[in-house]
Amino acid sequence: MHLIDAHQHFWRLDRGDYGWLTPEAGALYRDWQPADLEPLLAAHGVRATVLVQAAPTEAETEYLLRLARDHAFIAGVVGWSDFEAADAPRRIAALAARGEGRLRGLRPMVQDIADPGWLARPDLDPAFAAMAKHGLAFDALVRPRHLAPLHARLLRHPDLRAVIDHAGKPDIAGGGFDGWARDIAALARDTGAYCKLSGLLSEAGEGAGAGTLDRYAAHMLACFGPTRVLWGSDWPVLNLCGDYGGWLALARDLIRRHAPEAEARVFGGNAATLYGLEFAS
Repeated sequence: MHLIDAHQHFWRLDRGDYGWLTPEAGALYRDWQPADLEPLLAAHGVRATVLVQAAPTEAETEYLLRLARDHAFIAGVVGWSDFEAADAPRRIAALAARGEGRLRGLRPMVQDIADPGWLARPDLDPAFAAMAKHGLAFDALVRPRHLAPLHARLLRHPDLRAVIDHAGKPDIAGGGFDGWARDIAALARDTGAYCKLSGLLSEAGEGAGAGTLDRYAAHMLACFGPTRVLWGSDWPVLNLCGDYGGWLALARDLIRRHAPEAEARVFGGNAATLYGLEFAS
């Protein structure tokens, strides 16, 4: 089994385009670079990662693509482009071309957009169509209030590969389940979307274990099945509530409980399929 971390980040504070990254972010408010992650990958046998944007600028995407050129373990980049721009299709085409095959997806930061219905806006259709045309996956960074608009969006683009980041960020700490579970089930049933087993510790809070996450993971697996769930660390955000090895072990425990036959797919094969990573096995 080739372990693939389908969701991790790097950033450098002096770039200046991480509006959310302030001293109040605590341990996250520092540079996080490949040299910080590589020992963890080696220690836990993780072969490759998908590097995901953390700033709403194309300049940051270019920076991530440079990192991917310099570090072989970065198998693909999920970047950002301005979906609201009048020339969004041209921008997306140009970004894909400059990525030289390393750009595997795009992620508008939906959770930070004031309009909860933003995803369903018809004027965004050309941007999403351009993603599908250029073979880019759509990473949906959403919260439960965005799941219904996401459902509407994906129904318009049946040829668009999509994945729900962090299982749609259910309010685990607050016990929120029913509405999230209903909308996640609809997305799994009506669309071809994948779902990331990532970020759940952040939503559960410090000290959460398998018992706290169990019903959320079980529901995700029941809805999306063994071929549409993929694991990601969400490192270094993960460091606020856990550590790399601990989360990997916890995620493996959840999969072994609820879908033991899916372990190789969840921890590698599904990410390779979704993002078109060539070394999959």
